[in-house]
Parts: sequence; structure tokens; C-alpha cells
Amino acid sequence: MKCLNNRAETHLRGQVECELDAVGRGAWVNQGYCGSPPPLPRAVSTIYNPQPLFQGSMDSMYKLDSPGLFDHPPVEQTPAEKSQEKKQRGCCSFIKGLWGTTLMENTSNNRELFVRTTLRELLVYVVFLVDICLLTYGMTSSSTYYYTKAMTDLFVNTASESGVRFQSIGTMADFWYTQGPLLDGLYWTKWYNNQSLERGEQSFIYYENMLLGVPRMRQIKIKNNSCKVHKDFQDEITGCFDVYNKKKEEDLSFGLINGTAWTYHTEKQVKGSSHWGLLTTYSGAGYIQDLNRTKDDSATILQELIDNLWLDQGTRVTFIDFSTYNANINMFCVIRLVVEFPATGGAIPSYQIRTVKLLRYITYWDFFILGCEVVFCLFILYYVVEEILELRIHRFSYFKSIWNILDIVVILLAVVAIAFNVFRTVKVDKLLGKLLEQPDIYADFEFLAFWQTQYNNMNAVNLFFAWIKVFKYISFNKTMTQLSSTLGRCAKDILGFAIMFFIVFFAYAQLGYLLFGTEVESFSTFVKCIFTQFRIILGDFDYDAIDRANRVLGPIYFVTYVFFVFFVLLNMFLAIINDTYSEVKEELSSQKDELQITDIIKQSYMKTFMKLKLKKEKISDVQKALHSGSGEIEFKDFRETLKEMGHADHEISAAFSQFDHDGNQILDKDEQQRMKMELEEKRDALSAELNKLGKNYEKDLLEKPAKNSNEQRHTGQIFVNREQFLKLSRQVLHLESSMTGITQRIDLIVEKLGLYERNKHVSVGRNIQRL
Repeated sequence: MKCLNNRAETHLRGQVECELDAVGRGAWVNQGYCGSPPPLPRAVSTIYNPQPLFQGSMDSMYKLDSPGLFDHPPVEQTPAEKSQEKKQRGCCSFIKGLWGTTLMENTSNNRELFVRTTLRELLVYVVFLVDICLLTYGMTSSSTYYYTKAMTDLFVNTASESGVRFQSIGTMADFWYTQGPLLDGLYWTKWYNNQSLERGEQSFIYYENMLLGVPRMRQIKIKNNSCKVHKDFQDEITGCFDVYNKKKEEDLSFGLINGTAWTYHTEKQVKGSSHWGLLTTYSGAGYIQDLNRTKDDSATILQELIDNLWLDQGTRVTFIDFSTYNANINMFCVIRLVVEFPATGGAIPSYQIRTVKLLRYITYWDFFILGCEVVFCLFILYYVVEEILELRIHRFSYFKSIWNILDIVVILLAVVAIAFNVFRTVKVDKLLGKLLEQPDIYADFEFLAFWQTQYNNMNAVNLFFAWIKVFKYISFNKTMTQLSSTLGRCAKDILGFAIMFFIVFFAYAQLGYLLFGTEVESFSTFVKCIFTQFRIILGDFDYDAIDRANRVLGPIYFVTYVFFVFFVLLNMFLAIINDTYSEVKEELSSQKDELQITDIIKQSYMKTFMKLKLKKEKISDVQKALHSGSGEIEFKDFRETLKEMGHADHEISAAFSQFDHDGNQILDKDEQQRMKMELEEKRDALSAELNKLGKNYEKDLLEKPAKNSNEQRHTGQIFVNREQFLKLSRQVLHLESSMTGITQRIDLIVEKLGLYERNKHVSVGRNIQRL
């Protein structure tokens, strides 16, 4: 423990140990100044130029004292070396201050530095987390759901005169329901009372949503004889159309051969993209037919397709694409209606409605989000530099931590999101410009809507990882480490259990697929079997369908699966987690408490308490110096009085010059009165602050449970109450005040001895010259 002269804000220089250390372990230990005591800032004038209470950062509490009077003299450096060293120190301190993390600091033997650095990282990361939450939620709206629902009700759930809905399409003939509900939904040019909307030929669906361009219909066909017919049926079956395969697409013209509907177009020609359907993935090529801007012309086009058998035995899928825009909520709705015609016959309808925000910056809120995006980019740049610095220090060992890998994943996803944001803005402006020039063409927003959806999904995943990453910064608390410690310790047991579990699980999945796949939809594919069995574990199952599919093996499958997987394996898994958690909790409870955030706060609290106490007593000293004078007070008398009380010359000069306005080195009555009034105000403020801190400290002492005698003997520390602590603090302050006077006298003696030795050497030299 080093001694501090807190009274005069000067340190006893040199490597001198405090006399209190000689008292022994039974001495009282001040927890706030245990170890390396914090030096008070030398430039702080406690009453004349007051600083904020928490001016010294928590990092400055445990800095080492500057080289003292009795230290070894430093090696002289040239001005160039000093300048270079100053630049290096400034650069290093700037990097450590801005990007200092627990991976950059040597915190293995310094628990306090680890907690402080982690706390700083957490505070910075919380700001980043708030920013990314504003970005993510600022790009979404509850109106998105209602927009999607309105379009779904209109184009999917509306029935034709024959009662056919899009979802109920089961044959190729049902597909042509488009002549009814589809055209009625696409073209709104009149009000409900048959009055014109007065917007020309432009359609506004539900009077609010503008139809962009014209709708497009596209189909993909398969070549005839793309499969082989058994020789026994070759006489009766003349054609064979295989299941869809991109290599077997029909690319020849057919029918009228006089338009785009009868001519094959490649994916590059139509600038299309592949589509993942219910049965398979389809290419962006095919035969296309664009409708018109009016309902009558579009009905004529559809009738021509029906009359000339546009859909036939080789058709495997048809698409109906169109887009709308709602200016009220600044949202695009990109709609795709798909009907697949499998090789088994029939029709399987599906639809895809993507409501996205492609035009970003319109309202004030949008520009606020733009500001958040700029802050987000700065944060990403900050974290990129941070990870590069950590990689330079730890190299390949950096990747051993899952948290470091998560950092890189979050940064990479953010960089991709930033790049797509720029690409989307440029692409939308280009597409809208082309659409405004040619309003009769098909507005292909499918590509942008798809990638905007993926962008939103990526942001959702990134936000999820960002929240999970919070555990990295709160892991210094042993309560917060229970989850990670439990999972880490039982990882091997869970891995072994998982192998056993999935052997049984996949065996039942294959059994269910083979037994019920031909009749039960939830078992129709192996992937559906896997998810169905997970749903059975959660209690969501259709036992009647299983029983109907196989009246003997169905109940056997169900009962044995529930018994082995639910009652046996699942409970084994829970037992592994419970046992490991109990062990971890018991070990953590028996461990010695390490330094926590609350301890650091208490240390800062005690430091502030002591600084306020010193300020108050210095004010009292100045007031005594003012009262000791009569009439006008000269600077030399003011200086001598305060020096006897242990104050430094620079503080005395600063205080005197602050109120000596005329600069005559004398304080007249008016100047003394102003000085007294200001001192009284500051003294009252400090007294109120001290009382407040003292009450909080006393409250903490009462709330803290007392240790038993055995524990006190074990730790070697004796805790005292507040009054004893303050009494001892005052004694230490008086001791330090006395030591200040002694050190000043020692300095004066050393200076005189130096002059004496110098004069002695000069006289000896003169005598030698005379001889």
C-alpha cells in the first residue's frame, strides 16, 4: 500500500511503503484503497477551479505514482527521441482508449481491469444494439400484414361464379377461372356506384393500390416422348411427358406461332429467375403472354389462349405475375400465382405475395433511419478495426472462441446488408424510370422483391445474433455464466446422447414414410416425416390418419415411438441437463467471490466521498486564513497561513489571484467578502453532497450481511462502521498534512546541502589553482 498525501493533493514520492503495513493483518483495511491507491489529479484545484465529481475515470483509480524524488534519475534523451516516444505513446494510448478490449489487454492477473474493460465494451455494444434495432424495426410496419392480407383475400380467396377459388383449383379447366375473379381484381376503373375513377386507363385496386405496368402469364412445357412407355402400352399411348426437368423443356413454337405466347423465350431473354415450387424448382424461361391495361382487351387475350389450347398435356407449370404500389404506406406488393400440373394429372395451386419497401427515403422518419444507417456503418467500421487488431495479436488462436466467430458473422452479414442497400436503391431508380417511360410493359419487380425479402431475413438473423452476443459481455458475472458453463460441461454427454437419439429418430422416420407415405400428407416425403415426428413430441399429431393408413402397424408405430422417444430419450436428455446444472451451480456457490461491478461502483463511490471531504476541509482552511486577517490581507500573510496548513504554492496563488481583481497582491474588504460568499456556497454544496453520500454508505452497511467471526479470521479483514471510518480518515489526513510540512523542510535542507557542497567544491578548486 502506497501512502497518499490526500490533504495537499501531493504524493510522498519514491518507493516508500506505508507505515500502516507494519501493523499486520489485523489492521483495518480500506476496501476502496486496497492495493495501489489512486493518486488524486495534481491539476485539480479543489475549491477554486472545481471539476465534476467523477472527473477521474474509473481507469485512473489505480494508476502508479509518477517517479519520485528518491527514484533513480532517468536516462537523458534527445529531443527527437522524446518527440518520437511521445508520438508512439499518444498513438498507442489512443488505440487502447478507443479499441481497448479484453483480448487486447493483459487481464489474466487483473480481475478489475477485466471487469472495467468488459463494462466499457458492453456500453459501446448496447449503443450499437439500439441502433441496429432502430434500423430493423424502422424498415417494417404493421401495415405490411394488412396489405398482404387484402391482396390474398382478393386474388386467392375470391370465388368465381362457378364457386372455384384459386386455392381450390384441381384441374386444367379450373385454371381459366382467371377470366372471372382475376380480371375483376386486376382492373378497378370505376367506383362502387359505376362512376369513373377519372384516372384514365390506370387501375387502382381497392381504389388505393396502383397496378404497375401490365400482368404477365408464363408457362413451361415438357417435350413429348421425354419418357419411355412400356412396350405393352406403346400401341395405346402415343405420347409420354415426363416430370419437369430443365433439360427436357420444350423450346419449339406451337399453336398460332405468331406471338410471344406461342414462342419459347430463354431465361436471359425474359430476364427471369428460377422459382422454387411445391414439386420442384422451375427455370425462368418459357412461353409468355402479357395482358393489357384494360379489362376488355385482357379478356380477349385470355379467350384467344383458351380457344387455341395454350395449356396442353405438356404444360407443367403456369405463372401469373403482377405488382402494385400503395403510396399511402410506401409499399410495393409483388404477387405471383403459381399452378403446377404434375405428371400424375390434376393441378396444385400455390401463391407468393411479397410486400416490401423499395423506396426508402420519403418521410422524416425515413431520414431518421438514414441517420441510423450512417451510425451503423460507422459502428461496422469500428468493429472491423477492432477484429483486425485482435487478429494481429492472437492470430489463429482467435478462432478458438465461439464469440469471436460470432463477431465475424455479424460483421459479414452487416457488410452484405450495406452493399445490398446501395444496390437496391440504384436498381429501383433505374426500373421505375423505365416503367414511367413505358407504362404498357410488364413491371418485373420479382427479382428485387425476392432479394429484398432475403435482405430482411438476413437482418432478422443478424439481429438475433446481435442479441445473443450480449452474453459475451455479461459473462464476467458468475450468475450469467451458469448457462454457458452448463452447456459447455455437458456438451460431450449431449453429443453422445444425440447420436443415440437420432439413430432411433431416423429409424422411425423411415418407418413412417414407408408405412403411411402413400396416404397421409404429413408423411408424404421423408422431410415431412422428420418434422411430423417433432410435432408428435410436442403433442401435435393426427392419429386418425395414421390409423386409417395402416390399422395394424399404425398404432404400433405410434405407441412405440411415443414410449421410446418421448418417455425415455427425451427424459434422458433433460436428466443430463439437470444434473450438470446442479453441479455447476454448486461449484459456483462454493467459489470465492471475484470482483464484480458493484465492487467497482463502491470503490468509485468511496473515492468520491474522500475527495469531497478533502475539498470541504480545504475550504475551511481558506476561511480560517480569511478570518485570521484584519482589514486588508496581503498575499505573503495569506500564503504563510495556508502553507502552515499544508497547501501547495500553486493552489494558494491560484486562489489569491482569482479574487485579487486589481492585481495589487492585497485582498481588500470587498474582495474578501466575495471570496467568503463563494466559499460558503461551495461549502454548503459539499456538505449536502457528503450527507447524501454518507447516508447511502450507511444504508449499504446496514443492508450488507455481517460476516461471522470465523470468516473474518479467514479473510484477515476487520470491518468498521461509518463513524470509525471517518474518524480514522481524519487522522490519516492530519498525518499526511504533517508529512507535507516535513517533506518541504527536507527539500529545503537538501537544496541548502547542495549549495553547500557546490560552494565547497568551488573553494577547493580555487585553492588548487593558487597552489
